[in-house]
Amino acid sequence: MKKKNKNKIEEFIRVDHAGERGAIKIYEGQLLALNTFIKNDDLKKKIEEMKDHEKEHLDFFNNEIKKRKIEPTKLMPLWDLFGVGLGFGSALMGKKATMLCTASVEEVIDEHYQNQINQLNSDENFLKEKIKKFRQDEINHKNIAYDNGASKEGIYSIFDKIIKTGSKIAISISEKI
Repeated sequence: MKKKNKNKIEEFIRVDHAGERGAIKIYEGQLLALNTFIKNDDLKKKIEEMKDHEKEHLDFFNNEIKKRKIEPTKLMPLWDLFGVGLGFGSALMGKKATMLCTASVEEVIDEHYQNQINQLNSDENFLKEKIKKFRQDEINHKNIAYDNGASKEGIYSIFDKIIKTGSKIAISISEKI
């Protein structure tokens, strides 16, 4: 039973590490578009602030990966490419799509983190408390996105489904590989 629990914890940390890095890559893609093609200083500032939170999360999981000697996902280069591409593309589509990208990803992560919190035992209280804090940060990012124009109306509903499906696939794969 202990081995099974250890494997589950490794999967949690591996996928959370990949996810936090993926979030940073999405924001980097959005910032690239905002710095080169689209000038919107207000949007740029919001994205930079959310990216800073993700960096805090990634730093934690980087430490956990090293401390626990967990192999990161082997697909990190692919996720990096997809993240930058998604971020860049969403920013080119406009503010509504940029904010929807954040909202859609964060809705998946909110549920993902809650599932982990529900499965973590008392022997992993520190990890559990960190994930609770990070989940709240992600909920705040989702709320910021909706407050700043995220919408699932019309064509955006398809964009939302594509992002959520891609995020769920990346989670499933990154837990194992």
